[in-house]
Amino acid sequence: MENKKILVTGAGGFIGHHLIKYLKKKKFWVRGVDIKFPEYEQTLADEFELLDLRRWANCLQAVRGVNQVYNLAANMGGIGFIESHKAEIVHDNILINMHMLEAARLNKIDKFLYTSSACVYPGYKQNSPDIAPLKEEDAYPADAEDGYGWEKLYTERACRHYYEDYKLKTYCVRFHNIYGPLGTYDGGREKSPAAICRKIAFAKTKDEVEVWGDGNQTRSYCYIDDCVEGIFRLIESEYHEPLNLGTDKMVTINHLVDIVANIANKRISKRYDLGKPQGVRGRNSDNTKLRQVLKWEPCVSLEDGLKLTYHWILSQIEKNR
Repeated sequence: MENKKILVTGAGGFIGHHLIKYLKKKKFWVRGVDIKFPEYEQTLADEFELLDLRRWANCLQAVRGVNQVYNLAANMGGIGFIESHKAEIVHDNILINMHMLEAARLNKIDKFLYTSSACVYPGYKQNSPDIAPLKEEDAYPADAEDGYGWEKLYTERACRHYYEDYKLKTYCVRFHNIYGPLGTYDGGREKSPAAICRKIAFAKTKDEVEVWGDGNQTRSYCYIDDCVEGIFRLIESEYHEPLNLGTDKMVTINHLVDIVANIANKRISKRYDLGKPQGVRGRNSDNTKLRQVLKWEPCVSLEDGLKLTYHWILSQIEKNR
């Protein structure tokens, strides 16, 4: 195990940064690659290279001398960003993913993990707040989230073809709303838990916050520590089909706001903006296969995870004041 050398792309981002911390605790040698350094904390990577992975030569440079690749690099953000930058997202991410797969093949990489998304699931299975949890096989017949979801689903298929045709051991994980400290919380790319934490951190003790949509849309959320544990367990397995990674506790956005308001000890009322992007009406993870394959499942409660996330975002806001 000690001889493994690992590449993490997207190492300047939220999940990539946490993943490197996790891998270093396990004593692996790690190279991080991104177009930016981590924003809130220094990287623990043994090497960190600033490379644009839309460029083929940079992908070849990134994979040199490593055994495993965690390919997290992506142009992405919250629902507001992915609904308004579809061409940019599809262009950038398909180039990154196909270049990285081919570079991994040419370099005879042992294992290649690709981070997909619950956005691959069909809209027709997510049109009610009370939807059934999404099983991995529900991705087909396909009707993925426009732009971002289709790009993710296509790359899942590419990973399958590289595994079948070239024997490159590929792994695909479908994230369900990963959140936690050291993640983007403002600027337009933040996810809903971070956005809500930020709004409530800025709010007075008795105040009103804006909620996108009517607040009845549902989601499940997975804390970052569980996320990195899950992807490490997956790449250590021999399971090569796409796998959900999330919790199966579904909550409304309204309830999410109430949990954070309670953590902040503030009496918050809600002002709904029905004109803002809100994504699908309901989404939840079916973890049956996750439990079978990994003999494990996420264990951090939403309340505990949000408490850590809220207080970190509050500390950032107070520091910047």
